[in-house]
Amino acid sequence: MNAAQLFWQGDGVSKAVALLLLAMSVGSWVVILWKTWLLQRASGDVVRCIAAFWSSVTVQEAIQKLKAFDREALVLPMVLATKIEANGSLAAVGDKSHQLTRVLRDALHVSLAKLQYGQVLLATVGATAPFVGLLGTVWGIYHALIGIANAGQVTIDKISGPVGESLIMTAAGLAVAIPAVLAYNVLGRVVGRIEVALEGFARDLRELVASQPVLPV
Repeated sequence: MNAAQLFWQGDGVSKAVALLLLAMSVGSWVVILWKTWLLQRASGDVVRCIAAFWSSVTVQEAIQKLKAFDREALVLPMVLATKIEANGSLAAVGDKSHQLTRVLRDALHVSLAKLQYGQVLLATVGATAPFVGLLGTVWGIYHALIGIANAGQVTIDKISGPVGESLIMTAAGLAVAIPAVLAYNVLGRVVGRIEVALEGFARDLRELVASQPVLPV
């Protein structure tokens, strides 16, 4: 019996479990492929942007370089955030050091949120897909045993067939969960390296701006 026949012979719960596993698999693979592409770009862009900033003579030159290099807008927002303007609001109250800390922290959080996007989905799929598959297996075995009991005569061949088909759900749950868990760990390490670079740059940028009241423009 192929997967299509098994799906159509199932009841509402079995079909719902199969569709949920399919949706989890599709969603996790979309995130895996998209994040792999995103982080590959971001890893090189962040290194080039930080090197371009510190090699620039003026702030304006640095901004122009970052516009060309920073395709995911991870570094440039932090540089632009240092241009604090007094606007009469509470955000302008306090010394420049405190204002710099606040605006750089906010810009850094936005950049980190871009990098972390999708990680929760991968973690959720990796943690729950095996149990969703197990639910389908338990439900399938339950109905298989009921059908065997109603048939009257119990033999090994009548038990092994339905039970074996129900165990496919457990295998499907593992097939969905394993790629999500592996991707979460591998991509998480890449995200962590980029985060360290961004946090270090934000700290150095704050020290530079705080110690130089007027930067060359």
